[in-house]
Amino acid sequence: MLILLAAIFAVHIIGIILLLVATIDNAWWASDTYSTDLWGRWVLTNGVWNLTDIPSGSHYPQDYLQAVQASSILACIFSILGIFVFVAQLFTLEKGKRFTISGVFQFLACLCIMIAAAIYTDRFHIDEQFGWYGHCFILAWIAFALTLISSITYFVLRKKTAGAGH
Repeated sequence: MLILLAAIFAVHIIGIILLLVATIDNAWWASDTYSTDLWGRWVLTNGVWNLTDIPSGSHYPQDYLQAVQASSILACIFSILGIFVFVAQLFTLEKGKRFTISGVFQFLACLCIMIAAAIYTDRFHIDEQFGWYGHCFILAWIAFALTLISSITYFVLRKKTAGAGH
């Protein structure tokens, strides 16, 4: 059981790292001359990368951008809260109740990052001829999968410990 808990903890930490990198780093959309993240656009000018504002207009609707930003931040917060709750639950709650709250936080993180990535996919860079989805966009989808797996594992583990305690 200790190895299983260590593995779950490791998956949870990896998920948090991926969520933070996806939210903070600068490559949700990239090309040879610019890279766009959730907070700004990096433009290559004379061999130097310069941070500029994200363009406004129909290609970057601000309300959708704010929804992506908020969902990404909430995913990070929920996942970080989930790891603290996980550690606290190991020592405070009785068997059968241990992993429910952690599972809920991970599931909320999963939903938030899925919403952020789905909105970004649907509303941004639709008509752009040049560029590709960057590593942060891919990391967001990988973080979605890890947080989903983690939340399901917490719920399954809760059932296992509930049955083992009776």
